[in-house]
Amino acid sequence: AEFPGEIIVVGAHLDSWDIDPGAHDDGAGVVQAIEVMRIFRAIGYQPRHTLRCVLFTNEENGLRGGKAYAAKVRDSGEKHVFAVESDGGGFGPRGFSLGHNDGPVHERAKRWLPLLRPLGILTFTEGQGGADIGPLLPLGVPLGNLLVDEQRYFDLHHTTADTADQVHPRELHLGAAALASLIWLVDQEGL
Repeated sequence: AEFPGEIIVVGAHLDSWDIDPGAHDDGAGVVQAIEVMRIFRAIGYQPRHTLRCVLFTNEENGLRGGKAYAAKVRDSGEKHVFAVESDGGGFGPRGFSLGHNDGPVHERAKRWLPLLRPLGILTFTEGQGGADIGPLLPLGVPLGNLLVDEQRYFDLHHTTADTADQVHPRELHLGAAALASLIWLVDQEGL
């Protein structure tokens, strides 16, 4: 509504490891990224910035999707003000890692913790975003990555057990709500 030329991205990757269905890695992230957009549409939210959902390809063995997207952003001159992804599985949300070339955005984001605690968000840590959005960091884009309770993640990660029945719907929904809430805060207040 105010800054249509400034883009906020939420994303995940479509591919999975060759031996598994990829429900947590990264089917859950794909569902969450799409759910963010559905939530905003359902509540009639009019964002200040352009919101974009990107489902990346080739995260598992080359990052060609993330690299190609960053090259498109660089070559087109599009201005991205934030990018966040979900690639830790559909487990309960616990926080976000945030990174930016121009300072500790994770420290500035801590002002939002009281708002996000009901969703399970307990921390903002310093990071560099996820693998797919990582190539945007050299372009000066602030990045985020959803952190989840990963106690069971490596029981499933890149195995034949990474199936849809291993994804708890409530945890998946809480992660999507946490992503939508962070995007709303960035859209309204900036980092």
